[in-house]
Amino acid sequence: MNLQVDRVTKQYKNKIAVDRVSFELTEGVTGLLGANGAGKTTLMRMMAGILNPTSGDISADGIPVTSEEYRAMLGYLPQDFGYYPEFSARDFIMYFAALKGMDKRHAREKTEELLQLVGLSDVADKKIKTFSGGIKQRIGIAQAIVNDPKILILDEPTSGLDPKERVRFRNLIAGIAQETIVLFSTHIVSDIEHIAGNVLMMRDGRMIYEGSWNESKGDLEEFYMKEFA
Repeated sequence: MNLQVDRVTKQYKNKIAVDRVSFELTEGVTGLLGANGAGKTTLMRMMAGILNPTSGDISADGIPVTSEEYRAMLGYLPQDFGYYPEFSARDFIMYFAALKGMDKRHAREKTEELLQLVGLSDVADKKIKTFSGGIKQRIGIAQAIVNDPKILILDEPTSGLDPKERVRFRNLIAGIAQETIVLFSTHIVSDIEHIAGNVLMMRDGRMIYEGSWNESKGDLEEFYMKEFA
């Protein structure tokens, strides 16, 4: 599958949040690096069909982002994901399975599979309000992949996680990405250095670098020191 972002711009009155960005993605993990305010979240929200670009096009194998067919292929975990605190982990995933149009039997089977995959089977019936940030992120990724997406967009998914949870999360994404296009945004290079085959860098709404991870290690170190030191 080929996901194409073609000259996409998003403008709010006098501010250009994303400025004529173009790139293509295929299966595997692509890291999206940039400081807070670089335009990463705005770009990803457009790729998830939540925001409409001011100009430009987004499509997957020619299927436009505005179509139901595109949305059926999509999994999305925003940076600030809303949880229902009184739901259990199992009920929450079942709820999203129903939103994706699954029948009850399929939803139940998929929910149990995902609880096992993200390591939540032992706390499946506990309420979300009792969980740590790391466990909530596991629920977040479970809801994002409940429909076996071909495109998975993750906006700062390791924010607030402790080192052990970060490693667990990265390993989980690496496994999913073998047959899925994964775009993983972060401002921490170590989040993606072991799992991303390619990397994109944004600054002030513009794409300033696109290339393979191995070719860009030196550039990334310099970028990191300039942006985040």
